[in-house]
Amino acid sequence: MTGDMRKALKYRWAVWGAMVLAYMVVFFHRLAAGVVRANVTETFDLSSTAFGNMASAYFYAYMLMQIPVGLMADSLGARVTVSVGMMLAGTGSVLFGTASSYGLLLIGRFLVGVGVSTVFVSILKIQSQWFREREFGTMSGLTSLVGNLGGVLAQAPLAILVGLVSWRASFVTIGVATFGIAALCWIVIRNTPQEKGFPAIDESNDIGEDVVPIPLMSTLKESASDWRIWPVFVFFGCYSGVYLALSGTWGTPYLQDVYGMTVQQASSMVSFAVYGTIVGGITAGSISDRIGKRKLPLVLMNVLATATWLAIVVLWQGKPPVWAIRPLFFMVGFSATSYVISWAIVKEINRPQSTGVAIALVNTGAFLGSAVITTVMGMMLENMSHLTSQEKFTAALGVCLGATILGLICSLVFPETNCKNVSKSPQDDIAL
Repeated sequence: MTGDMRKALKYRWAVWGAMVLAYMVVFFHRLAAGVVRANVTETFDLSSTAFGNMASAYFYAYMLMQIPVGLMADSLGARVTVSVGMMLAGTGSVLFGTASSYGLLLIGRFLVGVGVSTVFVSILKIQSQWFREREFGTMSGLTSLVGNLGGVLAQAPLAILVGLVSWRASFVTIGVATFGIAALCWIVIRNTPQEKGFPAIDESNDIGEDVVPIPLMSTLKESASDWRIWPVFVFFGCYSGVYLALSGTWGTPYLQDVYGMTVQQASSMVSFAVYGTIVGGITAGSISDRIGKRKLPLVLMNVLATATWLAIVVLWQGKPPVWAIRPLFFMVGFSATSYVISWAIVKEINRPQSTGVAIALVNTGAFLGSAVITTVMGMMLENMSHLTSQEKFTAALGVCLGATILGLICSLVFPETNCKNVSKSPQDDIAL
């Protein structure tokens, strides 16, 4: 191993570290709405539908930005894309915290969604350049683990901070901190090892000067025309949507209304879904890399997810015993991280030049599902206001069960890539 390669292998952790710090901001905002529901609805006199729409503004923005972000990641590079995105996210957070009307609240939330939408695709693009192909699943899981620490901060710690200062001061503070992260990203991140004068870490990503880059719209057309993308698209929307609707918006209100918990108690319970995601993220990617399979571990985790939701909605009719809430929420988060493996599948069924756009396309489905599920649950809760809290939430959580079953069905038709990129593997290595 040359000296330059050793330097590259060390510096990649600085690049990755700056990226996952930005990713923590993504998860903080993604899961923070439920914790401040009472504060925000009281300040602006919001109905359940209005609150659901406000929470979903983040997801709609994220969804709409995925294809543009994929194009930016493949053309401008991750450094510019993420640095600008963090500036926008900081601005949106400050606006959210200082909003004087519901309209400004929506704009702030939407702007946060636009800003943080730049991180996910860019970090996977960075991983494809700074890490070897056999490390991709493991690094995706490690990325999910660290990013979810931001989700942990958006639960009980945020509830405590809001109690000490206010919900407005909390979001202004995180906005100012986000500006600092934007500056760090600009200083540290480089799109490829070659930009720092290092050799390529994974030769499979060094496509050479003789390869003509694929036009951006052609890349999008190529990815969208591959039937294998669309089951992953729907699956990701279902599993990401269910997890984010529970942990980010309706989990805390559910525990407050059905069990009479305080916001601190409820958010502490919801944190177990985040803990499950942390453990599941690193476990799913690592096991998949070690056994050289993608589909088998993913499907098994989806079966576990379906069993968990059947227990919550059917067995216990939306009100499990208090002792069961923590393990059930943990399993919801743990099993949902089968989507970590789907990132690797998307990477492996597309050429390296198309990675950013392909992942962006699938991620559009993730946040379309998140927005729709969050909004529909809010509408159901409002339209069933004449029912008891348990009856309302049992019906709303039924949406999560249905989406989980649909995601399981989609996963059964995923291709098995055997942890190899199809652009470098014989087609007969790829099987359903």
